[in-house]
Amino acid sequence: MRQVWYVLLKDLLIERRALGRVISLVSFAIMTLLLFSFAVGPQSELLRKHSPGYLWLGVLFSSTLLYTQSFQIETESNATEQLLVAPVSPISLFVGKALANTIQLFGIMLIMIPPLIALCDVTFTESFSLFLAVLFAGALGLSAPGAMYAAMTARLSSKALLMPLLLFPLIVPAMLAAVKITSLIFFGDPMNQITGWFQLLIVFDVIFWSVCSVLFSRVMEL
Repeated sequence: MRQVWYVLLKDLLIERRALGRVISLVSFAIMTLLLFSFAVGPQSELLRKHSPGYLWLGVLFSSTLLYTQSFQIETESNATEQLLVAPVSPISLFVGKALANTIQLFGIMLIMIPPLIALCDVTFTESFSLFLAVLFAGALGLSAPGAMYAAMTARLSSKALLMPLLLFPLIVPAMLAAVKITSLIFFGDPMNQITGWFQLLIVFDVIFWSVCSVLFSRVMEL
């Protein structure tokens, strides 16, 4: 657990010092929302109807940039090998980096909420705390395979292209559940579907984190 904590603090400290990268990720996420709103035009009802999809597509596109950057510094300085020699167990390295990605992605989501409300005229028919829980669960589901594929493609020159090609097909179930729950939170849940969809999202998170943590050690051997 101590190793996980140290890896988590290391990654968050790196991102804090590289403030320009954080600003670029946030700007990219907000720009994605703006592009969707410009594409739809001044049709407020249509914007509101598709706002859950716009939110999660913006999160998904931003996450690929975040995950690509997560191993960049360690790869350029061969720090990953030094961490493993230290020794830091591959599972601790994976969990620490995936948690750091989760926290950063969740922070990006929080910043996206005000622009989403302003552009799409979003209202919450369910509790806001439930919405935050869904955002965090969705960030967990994206960050586990994201960390694994980031390690797999870190040494490749075309990692920025390969990351979305590898990540997007895997996280489709989690994305569908997150979009559906968000839609129910925005527009109401007369049939009480949120509980079932949220449980499904949690199951996906558990599966992703379990499988990716086991496979990560094999990835680091490549």
